[in-house]
Amino acid sequence: MTHHSIPGIRLYSHPAGGWDAIRATARAIRAEMEAPAAIQTLLRTNKPDGFDCPGCAWPDRTPGSTFQFCENGAKAVTWEATSKRARPAFFAAHTVRGLLEWSDHALEDEGRLTEPMEYDASGDVFRAVAWEEAFRKIGRALRQMPDPNAVEFYASGRASNEAAFLFQLFAREYGSDNLSDCANMCQEATSVGLPHSIGIGKGTVSLDDFDRCELIIDIGHNPGTNHPRMMSTLHAASARGVPIVVLNPLRERALERFANPQNPIEMATFGCRRIASTYLLVKARGDVAALKGIMKALIAFDDAGVAGAIDHAFIAEHTEGFETLEEDLRTLSWADIEAQSGLKRAAQPLPRAAPVIT
Repeated sequence: MTHHSIPGIRLYSHPAGGWDAIRATARAIRAEMEAPAAIQTLLRTNKPDGFDCPGCAWPDRTPGSTFQFCENGAKAVTWEATSKRARPAFFAAHTVRGLLEWSDHALEDEGRLTEPMEYDASGDVFRAVAWEEAFRKIGRALRQMPDPNAVEFYASGRASNEAAFLFQLFAREYGSDNLSDCANMCQEATSVGLPHSIGIGKGTVSLDDFDRCELIIDIGHNPGTNHPRMMSTLHAASARGVPIVVLNPLRERALERFANPQNPIEMATFGCRRIASTYLLVKARGDVAALKGIMKALIAFDDAGVAGAIDHAFIAEHTEGFETLEEDLRTLSWADIEAQSGLKRAAQPLPRAAPVIT
């Protein structure tokens, strides 16, 4: 299958961001909402007196500024606030068996539900029920449960933080802590696993750290696709000369060239900035081997007397098991590292820097 045969996929030679991102945002807004309502809604995104964007959780440095959303965020907000409606007549005209043949995109494009819906097995359709009836059925089912802990409350990760907050209040008032959404499948696992490995259950980097770091190593990370608001931070780091080393089997355009829509000079001149100073195309699942190669090279530089190659004082104070790791790295061959990572051994070290964000 070529890229020409996949809907929505085409060759693209421009930088990420810039005017193309603004045009894509405008098209998404026009398809979902009336312009005045959309503008009013977006201006409340990520504001103290507004709401959190459902697109990502990138922090806010200046929450009072006018534009605190990216292309993906604008799409997520307008998809949730869309003026399109999937009314009862739509479900009456389509069986569930028939709707199973629709794509996720086509189903969502029908819009928001307007009333509670109940499955009618006799006709294989969803039918509308009154709000009072829906509440009675939900309440009856909850009261029949022998123990509140036997109930699982689930909310979509697409739900807003504000809606999720109200939902968890309801669950806890009922007596259950079994509240989950799709984000928990990642974050609850890290909250258990990371303390055992690094001593803390979440990221250790703050937004201000990007202003002070001297090297960024970006591993398997696609910010231009998944959370474009980070691109402004990487853009600023690149502008002040911070080396950004990327290990990724995918060439993401934003990590190669990015035009910041909030930079008036780049927008006026159709300019852009190179983000990755070094882009290493590792094999899929080859990042561990690549990192071992970096560590093995640092040990070699330390053996050769290169000052600062390894911070022995930090390792002694803050880590355990370094000797075992060092032994493994010394016995690991460069041939195996190259085969597993897909990269060739380089003679030059990484830029000397402290502190480093990985």
